[in-house]
Amino acid sequence: MKTLITGAAGYIGSTLTDRLLSEGHQVIGVDNLSTGRKEFLSNALKQKQFQWVERDLLQENALDKILTSDVDWVFHLAANADVKDGLKHPRKDLEQNTLVTWNILEAMRRSGVTQIAFSSTGSVYGEAAVIPTPETCPFPIQTSLYGASKLAGESLISAYAEGYGFRGLIFRFVSILGERYTHGHVFDFVKKMKENPSVLTVLGDGHQKKSYLYVGDCVNAVLHAVRSPQTKPLEIFNLGTDEYVEVNQSIDCICKELGLNPRREYTGGDRGWIGDNPYIWLDCAKIRGLGWRPEKSIRESVQLTVRYLLANPWLFQEKAVTA
Repeated sequence: MKTLITGAAGYIGSTLTDRLLSEGHQVIGVDNLSTGRKEFLSNALKQKQFQWVERDLLQENALDKILTSDVDWVFHLAANADVKDGLKHPRKDLEQNTLVTWNILEAMRRSGVTQIAFSSTGSVYGEAAVIPTPETCPFPIQTSLYGASKLAGESLISAYAEGYGFRGLIFRFVSILGERYTHGHVFDFVKKMKENPSVLTVLGDGHQKKSYLYVGDCVNAVLHAVRSPQTKPLEIFNLGTDEYVEVNQSIDCICKELGLNPRREYTGGDRGWIGDNPYIWLDCAKIRGLGWRPEKSIRESVQLTVRYLLANPWLFQEKAVTA
């Protein structure tokens, strides 16, 4: 199999890259390195089956001569995932999550490549009325620009599947944890406690209920669906575990790994920021119906993430991010 992975230097993209290469597949990895880390591709860059392309996918013809008709699958993982600060730069979600997706679909149409796996998000459900939330849940009002931009990407893929005969698999992730993790609550809390082990500021009241998934389980689920003969030309799958934790419980686990017990100062309210849905728990019966099961619990995922961050302190160094 020959694949093209966007966001290949991100922690999910690089994990998928390594997995496919280990199975003997060819991989074209594309990333603009705005948030991705080329260090995550150190093993891939040694492989003959891997082609590295540093490219800004916001350029309309960025994939011309790269995406060729012999590519079997496009794994579109590139995105701006900054939910918390989305209102500070509203154009970024439109460009990086919606327009980039359109550029990729157009490149696929021109080259004759017809199969795409898309990383969407559970944030598209907004503050869902049904918990755990199935793929068929009616959409409420969108609560974040990130979720809205991802939903727009889903809609484009659906329209291209209908109009051009594409096969599209859309995956609505919960937050992903694990090795090579570089943003999110575990990263933020570990960084804060390394800087000040006596006090930890927590956005909201700490009772927000969240679900998480280990990055290895995420990659396994995506590939399981891609390879399943049971999937339809256009499918949407929730990806998560059959559990959730409160933010306070996650902090307890992080503190135990760090051997710290800081005083917690809460900013108050049932959410940390606009768009921070206080209860996220997805119904994953559909992907389980294909035979996939997660191997790691949320607690194990948090533990592995903290241990990786402690072993790789260079990740806490500031990285320039394009506007």
